Amino acid sequence: MPQLTSRERFLAALQSALADHQLVKLTLGKYRGPDASLKNLSVRPIELKSGPHLSFVWRHTTRDLTKNVAPARAYAELEKLIGDPFRDAHLFTVGQTGQIETAEDGSARVRFKAAAAASPPAPATHDRTKPRLIDPHAGWLHALAITDAAGQPRTGQSAKFRQIQKFAEILQSLLAETSPAAAPLRIADMGSGKGYLTCATAALLGDRAQVTGIERRKELVDTCNRVAAEHHLTGLTFKVGDIAQTAPRLGDLDVLIALHACDTATDDALLAGIRAGATTLVVAPCCQQELRPQLQAPSVLAPALRHGIFQERHAEFVTDALRALLLEAVGFETKVFEFVSTEHTAKNLMLVAQRAKPDQTPQLNPAAVANLRAFARFYGIKQQTLARHLQIDLAAD
Repeated sequence: MPQLTSRERFLAALQSALADHQLVKLTLGKYRGPDASLKNLSVRPIELKSGPHLSFVWRHTTRDLTKNVAPARAYAELEKLIGDPFRDAHLFTVGQTGQIETAEDGSARVRFKAAAAASPPAPATHDRTKPRLIDPHAGWLHALAITDAAGQPRTGQSAKFRQIQKFAEILQSLLAETSPAAAPLRIADMGSGKGYLTCATAALLGDRAQVTGIERRKELVDTCNRVAAEHHLTGLTFKVGDIAQTAPRLGDLDVLIALHACDTATDDALLAGIRAGATTLVVAPCCQQELRPQLQAPSVLAPALRHGIFQERHAEFVTDALRALLLEAVGFETKVFEFVSTEHTAKNLMLVAQRAKPDQTPQLNPAAVANLRAFARFYGIKQQTLARHLQIDLAAD
């Protein structure tokens, strides 16, 4: 029997791990394909309602794209990627780790070693206990009527509970990239509403952060301040105010959060974060209506856009894409992704912007401004709130 090549040995190990549910993680790097923005690919097993899948996370320079792939198709897709265009691959299974490195001439070398403290993976079932960054038994969750005394989501609150946990995961990951553990963080949540995610932020970070929630409804502010005090969320304060009026009085910030601030209130919040020197901006836009009257879509789209639902989604796309381009024009790197599943809320898009050079004063990027204006010109957009705030003329040549 002919001896297996290095690539065949690696692929055999991957195929076995998938078949036996032993895969922990697979990472592909040293990309040498046509997409200059693509950096690497990470693959891990996940459990969906429809059954086990593999989550493919394509990491680009300014965004991450996630695709969930059925196990039956996953191996076939990965086989096409390992070696070319990805020259490097790391395999992590329950019993071993492996690495394959592929040279330009196609030759490869592979190494395997036993995994430390190997143990069987947890059973793939929806009933297993998931680790939570936010303790389901936290008193403030109970006080805000999210969970009951047993730490279970109340009737009708399961989606909100999942949203809180997902937000905590996202925020923890973002801060790990940008904020030293010892640095005291100054965080503002603009339009904090009932305070679910503001309290989650304070609970997640504890003494690491001073968190301020801004909400114009006094009755909500009073309730949230009482809950924060009763449940020892130190460093958390809620204030009555409008985003545009309160933002200039906040002082310097590290993180600006605005989830479901309606229409141009999202733009006001983004400006507040930029002016306050925030390193990280986290927004989930909603009710994007400002640009809809201006949009002049290409004639080929007119038959489709006679439907109101397509007009609405088209306006949402153009609005939030323009915001991402505006933030890139003033020195941020942006990511746009699905916050939570659409089955929980249709308003599930999250835009994250992080300063590319935190220690430098933001300056206009000419190439990014050119891209921004070309995009605006394509859709006939002459003005937009964030662009006006930033004094960027969208109609200029």
